[in-house]
Amino acid sequence: MERKHEKYKRLIARCQALKPVPTAVAHPCDESSLRGAVEAAELGIVQPILVGPRARIEAVAAQFHLAISGYEIVDAPHSHAAADLAVQLAREGRAEMLMKGSLHTDELMAAVVRGGTGLRTERRISHCFIMDVPSLDRAIFITDAAINIFPTMEDKVHIIQNAIDLAHALGSEKPKVAILSAMETVNPKLQSTIEAGALCKMADRGQITGGILDGPLALDNAIDLDAARIKKIDSPVAGQADILVVPDLEAGNMLAKSLSFMADADAAGIVLGARVPIILTSRADSVLTRLASCAVAALVAQARRENTSKAVG
Repeated sequence: MERKHEKYKRLIARCQALKPVPTAVAHPCDESSLRGAVEAAELGIVQPILVGPRARIEAVAAQFHLAISGYEIVDAPHSHAAADLAVQLAREGRAEMLMKGSLHTDELMAAVVRGGTGLRTERRISHCFIMDVPSLDRAIFITDAAINIFPTMEDKVHIIQNAIDLAHALGSEKPKVAILSAMETVNPKLQSTIEAGALCKMADRGQITGGILDGPLALDNAIDLDAARIKKIDSPVAGQADILVVPDLEAGNMLAKSLSFMADADAAGIVLGARVPIILTSRADSVLTRLASCAVAALVAQARRENTSKAVG
């Protein structure tokens, strides 16, 4: 069990050396979402701004003995208004991160992507799972398994760049990116293999930067060195991938859940490509997974702060 959580514990420990990040928590009106924000605050990862119906938030806190008197509450009548206000706080710079409470993901993301008042950038918004798989010596990123259903090749350029930037924020200088398919050769009958080959060539031409790309690769030879050797794949990525880019949401969702339920993995998650990192937690998440999601987002926020300082300097 100690091995199971070691990667997440290292992430959380890194954040405790940083200043808590102001975080707008949208509609934390059940025990899971409010407790997640409070526990992350108690560890010094976030400085929560609780956005939602004040009376409901205070009632949940009282019912479950959660101390929230030291945190700002921004009153909002319902979940839609809470999502809009949380996004507004991020637009105004009062919050450097956004955290989902007890509202539907669609509600929060609708406010994030809304033209004129949302948090969109020139990047495609995408989701990344940071998987702590006990049998592996490193965390594995899976993208995109939650937002882009059938991403185009252009979308995948953004999805890959978002994941590479995330890896940089977590301390990986040159992450290895495997673009997954059902096979490791380009086959004109399988579109994902054609896109994988093109994406690798785009990286060669500097259209995707900061990582080492290879693909198409099948899952086995992307993460297992022996499988790569047996198939005689000569690649700096094969068997050592840090980032797994899936063909579509269905494949990514199945891969992430297979690792969770059959390989005893934990799955922290973050949304990238918006003006601020967005923490999407689930009621089914363990306490440690929720904290790890907050820690990942905090490290992204810290990296953005440092990059802004360098640009200004």
